[in-house]
Amino acid sequence: MKNARALTMLLLAIALGLCAVVLASRWLLQQAGTGSTRIVVAAADVNLGQRLAPEMLTQADWPAGSVPAGALTEPAALGGRVLKSSLLRGEPLTEAKLAPLGTLGGLSAVIAEGKRAITVRVNDVIGVAGFALPGNFVDIIVNTERDGAPAGQPGKERFISKIVLERILVLAVAQEVNRDDTKPRVVNAVTLEVTPEQAENLDLARSVGTLSLALRNQVDPKPGTTAGATKVSLLNEAPAPPVTPAPAPLLMSPWPAMTMHAPRAPRPQPAPPKPAGPALAGPLRHCSGVINGLGSGTECF
Repeated sequence: MKNARALTMLLLAIALGLCAVVLASRWLLQQAGTGSTRIVVAAADVNLGQRLAPEMLTQADWPAGSVPAGALTEPAALGGRVLKSSLLRGEPLTEAKLAPLGTLGGLSAVIAEGKRAITVRVNDVIGVAGFALPGNFVDIIVNTERDGAPAGQPGKERFISKIVLERILVLAVAQEVNRDDTKPRVVNAVTLEVTPEQAENLDLARSVGTLSLALRNQVDPKPGTTAGATKVSLLNEAPAPPVTPAPAPLLMSPWPAMTMHAPRAPRPQPAPPKPAGPALAGPLRHCSGVINGLGSGTECF
């Protein structure tokens, strides 16, 4: 009796549990059906710069609470539009990923408003071993000869390496603009997106020196302000004093040198000797010599 009652309660609990599961699943299906939106997604991988065709797009159900901003719903109205960002299969298409109406396909559709595209020649070293791919940011370094460098220090301060442009977007490598390829590629040309002023500086830099690309972090906006590197700063040397040219040596004559003497001052003449005679006292008197026969004497008056 007791076992029958326990078995009945167990069967009833199982039946109620199954009913709860069925009702919950139906409710979830109804919520999913009423809370979804059909949006346009890519039917295949599409690269930036391509013109859209009907076979490249399709519609898919998307949860209403997570629809991307600017998502499109009518694929028929997108024929002929140009992508300015690559799309993967199943990725939603938004207005922000499309170039303006009337834009032709190609690289010009990728260039941002107010920017320019300029191409520089690179090799496996300058191009960071092929790791500078479309969508990456690079710094431009120029090695050149400075104006007004000291003539006596040709190897010290004359040449300098300096970062002249920072955080420059790589638009294309060679003739490809695909940004989804992560495999490095060694090419001979890289196309960069710059402002008009940066385009002028870059054109001057490649004409006065050699260029190198420095790959930088995608999300690092900090500027790398430096004074540039010279041989003195590289070797941590004190700048050498300016070289003073030595005076020209004097020519030696085979003849003995003649010494020029300054004219001598005349020697002072000795005073005439005073006449010998007895010292006279009193007022000055006139004396004269007197000869008397064989004798002589002096008479004063």
